Formats: sequence, structure tokens, C-alpha cells
Amino acid sequence: MHEYLIEGGFPIKGTITASGNKNAALPCIAAALLSSEPVILRNVPDIEDTAVMLKILQSFGATAENFEKHCWKIQAKDVNSVCIPSELSKKIRASILFAGPLLARCHKAEMLPPGGDVIGRRRLDTHFWALEQLGARVSVNGHFTFTANKLIGADIFLDECSVTATENALMACVLAEGSTTITNAASEPHIQDLCNMLNLMGAKISGIGSNILTIQGVDALHGCDFEIGPDYMEIGSYIGLAAATHGSITINGVKNLDMRPLKVGFAKLGISWTQDGESLSVGSIQEMKTNADVGTKIPKIDDSPWPGFPPDLTSIMTVVATQVEGTVLIFEKMFESRMFFVDKLISMGAQITLCDPHRAVVCGPSVLHGDHLVSPDVRAGMAMVIAAMAAHGESRISNVYQIERGYEHLVERLESLGAHIKKVNIDE
Repeated sequence: MHEYLIEGGFPIKGTITASGNKNAALPCIAAALLSSEPVILRNVPDIEDTAVMLKILQSFGATAENFEKHCWKIQAKDVNSVCIPSELSKKIRASILFAGPLLARCHKAEMLPPGGDVIGRRRLDTHFWALEQLGARVSVNGHFTFTANKLIGADIFLDECSVTATENALMACVLAEGSTTITNAASEPHIQDLCNMLNLMGAKISGIGSNILTIQGVDALHGCDFEIGPDYMEIGSYIGLAAATHGSITINGVKNLDMRPLKVGFAKLGISWTQDGESLSVGSIQEMKTNADVGTKIPKIDDSPWPGFPPDLTSIMTVVATQVEGTVLIFEKMFESRMFFVDKLISMGAQITLCDPHRAVVCGPSVLHGDHLVSPDVRAGMAMVIAAMAAHGESRISNVYQIERGYEHLVERLESLGAHIKKVNIDE
């Protein structure tokens, strides 16, 4: 087991390249099951979550070769199992994403309930509903069993704008008989990546980037060579890190269209950046003051489905707000346990009032002091890293496995930016 030791008070400075989008890589790995031909995925982030997804893929009999950095050649020529190993399914919520491809390819899938971040109830009802509309039968009795003689296109209205349910439905219906319409579909950049990959494999998906997707089923998909887009969640995290430590950073490999919702959110905290092509630069001189709503009202940063502000960045914004002059309301609408990590920020000296499981009022700037922190999930863990780097003194962060599920080579990259961070093995 490992921990991070962080000495705070040192502004970051330097240049990095954005990693591939974790939330695109995971469904794209699952989608490789839909063809017996080789699928090449490029810009795959080297993180724990992708490693687990590749292990699950290999458990079905597929091969996965890391032929160069961030590039994998996958081939599911023969699928000899439809059961996701329990020790792997409980490690990652994205294990549910194999249900759609296995149904489409083998007409059956079995698994235990998926694991993942502990951020509140994460219902799977929308997945079950969507797959049932396509003709699948779903059994829930301590474990999940999905079966279907064949999948038939349908008019599907999702009861929530779920990213993973949209992905599962997409991967199931591309090989279904007839046409499918998915309304209230998620439209995040990672959904768009999956759609573009599937189309490159021979699928017929239209409406990409909107909340209404139309899919014409095809008989078979072929292989492809696809590059995953940049991870705007990681980019947003590094922007927050630069601002909170009064540092500067240049991030290369940025897709400018992905940054528009983030720019609106960070502007409410007096934080801005410049963009030149695929390069984004955050300067060390920032306003760092909340911009009041009309009538001098307290500003609000709230999340919503794309193209709204991303839910995964509300934890990051909560920490950044502690270093900004003024008051802001952080309203996280999606998960009822995501904001509970703020008690650790309060113990570090942050002025935060947790109104309820979804809302926190942050007053700043606050002087933070080092503390022992425990990462509850990927994004809150990264938020704690930012808090520790902005704090005076040393902090110790436990359960860093959760952080490394989503951030590639974090310690090495932070060291390259001037951070005083060490990863230590506490078992020794």
C-alpha cells in the first residue's frame, strides 16, 4: 500500500501533454469486443482503470498487445467466456460496459454488481431498461445475467442522461436488427469518441454530439485504428492546481471545444487561460476573486449533463475556491456523497459550510495547513492533492490507488512541474 507525502507551498511551473480521455478509453476498450478483427487504440492513458478493463477483455479470450507507448492492439477473434471475473468487476464501475458488447456478440453476459468510486448511489436501472428495450432479458439476483436470442432496434427514451447507459445501449444496438433511436442520450466528448470509433468500425450512427442518436443496425463490424481524445477532466485538474498554488502551466494536446464549459466555471473564480491551437497556458497572475452574479449575488458553480459544467470537476473547484477571495456556492447535483470529503478541507483550515449532501458554501481565501487525508474517490483524491500542494507544511494522503485509477503517472508529472511530492510504500 502506498501513500503520498506532499510538502505544500511550492507553485507549479512547466509544461505537460494532456493524457487520453479515461472516460473514452474505457468504453472503446469494451467496444473492441464487437469485432473479430484487430482494433488499434491510440492515446490510451496508462492508468489503473484501463489496466483493469484490458484484463477483463483478456479474460474473455481476447488478446491485447501494448505495441508502443499508449497504443494497444486488441483482437477478440474468439470469445470463450461471457462471465466477467468477480475480482475485476468489483474494482471498476466501467465493468458494466461489457454487458452491451457481450449481448451483441454472444447473446449473453454475466457479472457481479460493478465497483468504483464511493460517491453515493449509482443506479443501473437505466442500463437494464435500455437493454430490455432491445430485447434482452435481465436477471438481478445477487449478480447480473443478461441474455437475448437476438437484439432488435427500438425507440429508447432514457430516464436519465446517463453516460454509461448511453454507451451500453450504443454498443448493443449497432449490431441489432433494424433501427434504434436513443433520446435523452448523453453527449459528452467521450460519448462522441465512442460513436466515432464505432462508425470507423462500420456502424451507422448519426446525431453525434446531440442528445438524440439514431443507429441503423449492421450485420458485422470490422477492425479500426482510432485515437482517443484528450482528457478534459485531467486538464481541468491541472488548471485548478496551477491556480491554487499561484503557479503557471502550459498543457499541450488540448481540444479547444472541450474547454468551453470549463472556461465558464473557472471564470466565476477569477481564473482564465489563453489558448493557441492545441496549447493552453495558465499564467501565474490571476484575478483569484469570485465574480458575483448580477445584483451582487453569490455566484454558483453547478454541474449538469454536457455541455454543462462537468460533475467530476466540482471536487476540484471546491478546493480552488478556498484560495479565491469571496464566496461561492458549489452545487453538485449528481451524487449525494461526493461532497463529504470537504470535512478534511475544513480540518486543514478551509472556510466551508456543507449545507446538505449536494451543496457547499466556500469562503476564501483560507490559509490551509498540512494534514493526513484519505482519498475516497478519483476526483476528490486529486482535489486533496491540490489542497496539500496549496497548504503550509506536510500532508500525507492515503488510499492513493483511487487517485491513480484516473491520473497517469501523477507523482512523476507533478515532480516535473516542481511539486515536492513523494510516493512511499507504507508496508515496508
